[in-house]
Amino acid sequence: MRFGPLLRVLGTALYGLIGWELGVALARTPELTTESWKYIVPFTLLGAAFGFLLAPWLVFAPAKAARNALRQVPISDLVAGTIGVSAGLLIAALLSFPVSRLPAPFGNIVPLILVFMFGYLGAAVLVLRQRDFFSFLRSSGKAEEFPTKAIDAEAMPLFLDTSVIIDGRVADIAKTGFLLGTLTVPRFVLNELQYIADSADTLRRNRGRRGLEVLDKLQNTPEAKIVFIDQDPTDAQQVDDKLVSLARQTGGLIITNDYNLNRVAKLQGVRILNINELANAVKSVYLPGEEIPLKIIQEGKEIGQGVGYLEDGTMVVVENGRRYLNQEILVQVTKVLQTNAGRLIFATPE
Repeated sequence: MRFGPLLRVLGTALYGLIGWELGVALARTPELTTESWKYIVPFTLLGAAFGFLLAPWLVFAPAKAARNALRQVPISDLVAGTIGVSAGLLIAALLSFPVSRLPAPFGNIVPLILVFMFGYLGAAVLVLRQRDFFSFLRSSGKAEEFPTKAIDAEAMPLFLDTSVIIDGRVADIAKTGFLLGTLTVPRFVLNELQYIADSADTLRRNRGRRGLEVLDKLQNTPEAKIVFIDQDPTDAQQVDDKLVSLARQTGGLIITNDYNLNRVAKLQGVRILNINELANAVKSVYLPGEEIPLKIIQEGKEIGQGVGYLEDGTMVVVENGRRYLNQEILVQVTKVLQTNAGRLIFATPE
């Protein structure tokens, strides 16, 4: 705490001045008269003592917390927040002059309230609507950028995480030609995959080896362009954090099946391609009243229920279907539910 003495002096002066102003506001005069000193002197001394005792801790703890918080904030949020605060403070400054003419203590307090309120509102609005704001600036300043972006779509890096490589479906999707960007595998993802493949646990070892086979399959797929890069962000330690950092730096996308990575990346403004969401999107759509053939393979959670699965893996819960266990029957759809885990169909036997 090398700056402790300096902070005590500054805190004493600052809070003493605040106490003085509060005493003047209550006494309704800045002059030291018999009546006014009863307000001004005690509040000044109280403020100075408060600043002397607590100033170092009031400064260091918030400063440390702010430094740690700023490390986690995306640069786009910082830029948008700074612009928003500046705009809010400008509006507050324009309103403060007429408001300062109000009778004391309102003339002294209301301008401060306006500063905090408009500063916060400006930052909050621009951070929440930063995409619309920056899109508006780009569209109004450079309308010709849009064709260029369309042309560069095939060069956009599509970062693969470990989960989607082990899953393997990305290779089949790439073969169809739907993935226009460049499939990009950072060295730290490859190292994690190799670590899993060398695991003593049989299941983990098989999963790791499957991931390596998928990468080999992608390299031999003419429709897929895949590259391996050595970039390793120094501002992150975990593999997921490094992927998010790389995607933010390059403007790329992340292809993943990891739910947590999906949420964290979206919170930081990184676009995600989730294979599970894609699989749910292309499943067959069934409407209430339609009839489908189904084999009941197990009992349901409720009494009398039976459960079967469609070819695309969609679970079908059949009321009164338990008596048809291990039989293929015709069922009629009664209700379709869409959940985070996928689509769930309820049906009754025909």
